[in-house]
Amino acid sequence: MRVNDIDVAYDDKGGGTPVLLVHGHPFNRSMWRPQVERFSEVYRFIVPDLRGYGETRLPVDETGAVPDKTPLSAFADDLVALLDGLGLERVVLGGLSMGGQIAMEVHRAHPDRISAMILADTSPEADTPAGRRTRRAVAERLLREGLAPYADEVLDKMITPRNVRDLPEVAAHVLRMMRGTSPGGAAAALRGRAERPDYAESLAEVSVPVLVVVGAEDEYTPVEVVRDMHAVIPGSTLAIIDGAGHLPNLERPEAFNEVVGRFLAEVL
Repeated sequence: MRVNDIDVAYDDKGGGTPVLLVHGHPFNRSMWRPQVERFSEVYRFIVPDLRGYGETRLPVDETGAVPDKTPLSAFADDLVALLDGLGLERVVLGGLSMGGQIAMEVHRAHPDRISAMILADTSPEADTPAGRRTRRAVAERLLREGLAPYADEVLDKMITPRNVRDLPEVAAHVLRMMRGTSPGGAAAALRGRAERPDYAESLAEVSVPVLVVVGAEDEYTPVEVVRDMHAVIPGSTLAIIDGAGHLPNLERPEAFNEVVGRFLAEVL
């Protein structure tokens, strides 16, 4: 679908209450396959590729150049425009990692479009100065080297080392997603993400049901960080997925789906 200045690739499966899931970095919409397969007989699942990821390209200007920075607000505006194009006023909005922060940005700017939220392995804090420098340095590295060396380096942080060994199909899927991501898209997102605001204040004003999920062994967003976010969000529900790192929806899909299914059944 053409939204704003890009053609958004997305899957739209099932019927009933719409659920929009936002992938993390540096992945694509296929990361949500276990959830779409599990729930699309009960709910309508919409899973897009963000601009610069998967099959959704960055916009190109009249000179053929692409933006060097994609702020979270641009991703959020794309999602709202996608909902408009689909004729949807409100959705359950979920996201993992960067996708969770994009969901927070949608809530900050367009709270009326959300009926419930699922925030997985994510945190609301703005980057520190050191964090901003690191993201910008990684962006330069990805442009210089491509995604393959980075993907190999971070695989056992995205999923636990044990799951790299014991779940080879999951590990291969995660590697394919990372290696297949556009360096320009990933770099632009990293630069934009480095400038994100702190979402704690807007999360404290959430008035819809929220499920907060985290892998028990997540190195990027440790359990204690996610517990702090849970404490900020009024009435939120916290679920910790044992045996999983940063991608519990892929590492422990049965446990993740059970938690999500219970939450959706209770709030919808």
